Amino acid sequence: MPRPPESRSGATTARRRVPRFTPAEHRVHRATAGLMAVCVLTAGCLYLPFLAELVGRRHLMVTVHEWSGILLPVPLLLGLGSRALRADLTRLNRYGPHDRQWLRAALRRRGGRPAGKFNAGQKLYAAWIAGAVLVMLGTGLLMWFTSLAPLVWRTGATFVHDWLALAVVLVIAGHVWKAFGDPESRRGLRTGSVDAQWARREHPLWVHGEGEADGDADDGGEAGESPHGAGPQGTA
Repeated sequence: MPRPPESRSGATTARRRVPRFTPAEHRVHRATAGLMAVCVLTAGCLYLPFLAELVGRRHLMVTVHEWSGILLPVPLLLGLGSRALRADLTRLNRYGPHDRQWLRAALRRRGGRPAGKFNAGQKLYAAWIAGAVLVMLGTGLLMWFTSLAPLVWRTGATFVHDWLALAVVLVIAGHVWKAFGDPESRRGLRTGSVDAQWARREHPLWVHGEGEADGDADDGGEAGESPHGAGPQGTA
């Protein structure tokens, strides 16, 4: 009696996985997330009365908050030595017609959302959080070193720092909520590889090569995108 098709090859029962992130990218993400969490938690201990009373030691909280903020860009700067990280930063900074299509479909809660290695939402989040961190760092330095600027500047810096901090917390909460809704995406960051079917469904313009991912190859669109934007010419 012939065996069923799925059992004729010993490897076909295992779902194929494709590489997505390197260990260096995982370490940069984890270190940045850890420093950001320390910034948020210590800020809560400084601004929320019930946390301030619970934790106490305000001077220590101020010191930890200041230094975690100063160190926040360091993991990314160190990670620039990784070629894979530099390539992914380039992808995050390139936009094409497919990104507008993804955003329209997402806003209308429809399917048909073409994406390369990173979708338009991930690109916008990365750009926003990078800009917010730079503004927070600059305003925080003005608040920390009072001799750098006159009082009116420091007052404005405090206003911007406090309200932008609230916006950062809300945006990060949305980011975490989306991440918990997509376990395969989290697994890809944790293990470095993702399920091939997930990749085809969520990132159809991402072309999987032999041990590498080469999407967003040029300004006109993602590698593998057909001339009319109908979809990838090849699949993983």
